[in-house]
Amino acid sequence: MGASPTFREAAAALGSQLVARGLGLVFGGGSVGLMGVVADSVLEGGGEVIGVIPQALATKELLHVGVRDMRRVRDMHERKAVMAESADAFVALPGGYGTFEELFEVITWAQLGFHRKNIGLLNVDGYFDPLVKFLDHAIESGFIKPAHRDLIFVERDPTALLDRLATHEMPVVRRWLGPDQT
Repeated sequence: MGASPTFREAAAALGSQLVARGLGLVFGGGSVGLMGVVADSVLEGGGEVIGVIPQALATKELLHVGVRDMRRVRDMHERKAVMAESADAFVALPGGYGTFEELFEVITWAQLGFHRKNIGLLNVDGYFDPLVKFLDHAIESGFIKPAHRDLIFVERDPTALLDRLATHEMPVVRRWLGPDQT
């Protein structure tokens, strides 16, 4: 959940905002962490929730038992593919290695032209500030194209984040590989 109660509060607010806007949630299917809080909030509000969880994690008592539409998959690779296919946009909340890995994978897929779905960071209490600074450093150092900076956007508030998800224009990038080459 993170060290500050503000993280949990923001996750719950994001879930409430999703329901208020008639938006559903696709998430990793677990009952723990901030995504579990978002799922709880959406469920409490009567919203649609789709969980995608590898069988090995489901049997380790991490499965969110309140989610009716729970899709069990073989492994983490299939989980990410099913989630990416099912989602209309991506949001990263403060988190650890798993959050970073999934975030960078969807950014990379956008950079390669595999999707044009919006990617937003919910920057609660400035959590992502060092990461954004690092990404800007990578651009200045010539490792990321400046045009690719707009593949992600950052907002500090769940309402502003969802407003931006609805209006953000992803940059057009050249598709590097065809669907059969991935």
